[in-house]
Amino acid sequence: MKKSRVTVREVRILKPLIIKFMTPQKWLDIVSQIKDKFKIEEQKSRQLDDEGGITIEEVIFQGPLGRMRLEFITKPVVLDKKTTYSKRIGSSTKVDYVYSQQEKNYKLKAYRWDEVDQDWLEIEAKNFNL
Repeated sequence: MKKSRVTVREVRILKPLIIKFMTPQKWLDIVSQIKDKFKIEEQKSRQLDDEGGITIEEVIFQGPLGRMRLEFITKPVVLDKKTTYSKRIGSSTKVDYVYSQQEKNYKLKAYRWDEVDQDWLEIEAKNFNL
């Protein structure tokens, strides 16, 4: 997916939705605001077994800027990184990660639909000046 520059108009509309420290409760508040203000096209959740179990919740909605997509990503915290290797020639290196069962990292990503490329363009958080 390509990265895009955000216009001043987009910042004014999306800034109240984007929060610095994302939590599951804040995500639910954002989804509730989106349901109240915009038409939701699709809402789904995916569970990936990679990296200790990742959950991706996704909302696609039709807003004043066109089609938008928000992703709320939940990942377990990495507690330890174990590297197994040998000093023999031709041997391989293996890295094992230990993930927390209780502690989670949360991340929010925003995308807008580009009609020209027919693809989602990620809106970078640094453009929001939070």
